[in-house]
Amino acid sequence: MRASYFPDMLKMIALACVAGMVTADMAKAQEAAAGGGLEERLARLRGLKVANGVVTSVEHFDSPTLEIPDKPAITNLPPRAVMKVELRPAEGSHILVEIWLPDEPKWNGRLLGIGNGGAAGHINPQQLAWPTQGGYAAATTDMGTAPNPDSGVGNREVWRDFGYRATHLMTVVAKDAVRAYYGRGPEYSYFNGGSTGGQQAMQEAQRYPEDYDGIVANIPAHCRAPLHAYFLWNDQIFAKCPFTKEQEAAVIAAANEYLAAREVPVAAGKFVSDPRWDAKDQEAVIALALKKDATLTPAHAEALRKLFAGPVQEGTGARIFGGLPPGSTFEGSHGNLYLFKWVFGAKKPLGEINFGADIDTYSAALGPWLNAENDDLSAFAKRGGKMIMMAGSVDSVVPCWASIDYYERVATREGGLEKAQEFLKFYLIPGMAHGGGPGMNKPPDMLAAVRAWREKGVAPGELIGSRSVDGKKEWEMPVYPYPKKTAWDAATSTYKAVDGPRGGVEPVAEKFRPAATE
Repeated sequence: MRASYFPDMLKMIALACVAGMVTADMAKAQEAAAGGGLEERLARLRGLKVANGVVTSVEHFDSPTLEIPDKPAITNLPPRAVMKVELRPAEGSHILVEIWLPDEPKWNGRLLGIGNGGAAGHINPQQLAWPTQGGYAAATTDMGTAPNPDSGVGNREVWRDFGYRATHLMTVVAKDAVRAYYGRGPEYSYFNGGSTGGQQAMQEAQRYPEDYDGIVANIPAHCRAPLHAYFLWNDQIFAKCPFTKEQEAAVIAAANEYLAAREVPVAAGKFVSDPRWDAKDQEAVIALALKKDATLTPAHAEALRKLFAGPVQEGTGARIFGGLPPGSTFEGSHGNLYLFKWVFGAKKPLGEINFGADIDTYSAALGPWLNAENDDLSAFAKRGGKMIMMAGSVDSVVPCWASIDYYERVATREGGLEKAQEFLKFYLIPGMAHGGGPGMNKPPDMLAAVRAWREKGVAPGELIGSRSVDGKKEWEMPVYPYPKKTAWDAATSTYKAVDGPRGGVEPVAEKFRPAATE
């Protein structure tokens, strides 16, 4: 044994002690950076001061599984804190908010606001589960319409909450919760929503441009009050002239067949990838449908003319909204009439509402609160915000007409398409309905695209979507930002982008898009 052994050993022990102290110090530093221990962080959530609201519960869950009654269990969840908040910003307002916060190191440093659907009125844990699985701190709201849509009858505070206030206040408290739990705010904040969630997304960009760094507005119901006038228009038509499922199928098949020559091979005769058409096309589809199904009568033909034309005001002829898209289903294009109850009361027979003075009353009452039609996105763009809009070509619930018009108005305000595309891209998804559809039912991941755009400067261009049936992929194809369209190169058997038409839709009259409140 050499003489230097003991001194060397003492040095090693000393170094090990120092290393242990460094490791312990690093652990303490990491814990401090993360905002302290678990109990301390939960205590901060419980003690969070919420303007015009209260924290109703804070719980921590280690189980990777969440059981939901009558639904498949959610698995692969990280350890997380779940915070629930009640907000009452005004008398007559009652907003519920729920926030899920995955523990570090699972948290990806980002906050994701999640949109709702329909009339909202409840919080769906499934909407919070998938982003939490992906590492996001996630928040959503019931939009203040619990326990059901009748909460908005004659209640302007609910109109305000549903229109925009609930989503903004949710965002404010969610950012506070992130800071309380992690000891720091989110690096980036994003919003992702479809349908009503798309309305929420666009309201955020227009009214509160500082809330989010990136926004995805899927199948957005942004032209909200006119959209529900479209529902009423169709509802009254179907009440007078019902269609059987077989008759509806004949109408859809006629549209697919007549417009097949304009399609790429995978779509031809199966779905319509660009629903822009004119009165001549509509008449040809009606004539073909009558040939396909002998039970369709002249009354059905007249009903189809009105459905395809869309609602206009009695007397003035002013455009209220677009019509039923070719190749789309009738289901979902009518009903959803709770907004008329909000204005006219629960006892007003909906079949008696007219498209003259009644529509003026309705639009003036709800439009300023619910519509997200302000085409001035300069404040959002100035702070580096990026947004992607996406609509389905055969969506009869939220037809793409108003979104095409909105995009064109933004481009006009910005001084051209190239300027608008610096911060806003729009995709028209071939054959996509309001979820699913006969065409592309697996659209591109727009959240990933907007993140790459905002964080890395990679602007979305060609994106790949696909169609799957029973979990098996049937085909995939690229989609391109409007006004580019997907075309087929027969010589090379490949897809390519071509210039598509601009506009091609009749704008909703300005009187039905009144200026936003506040």
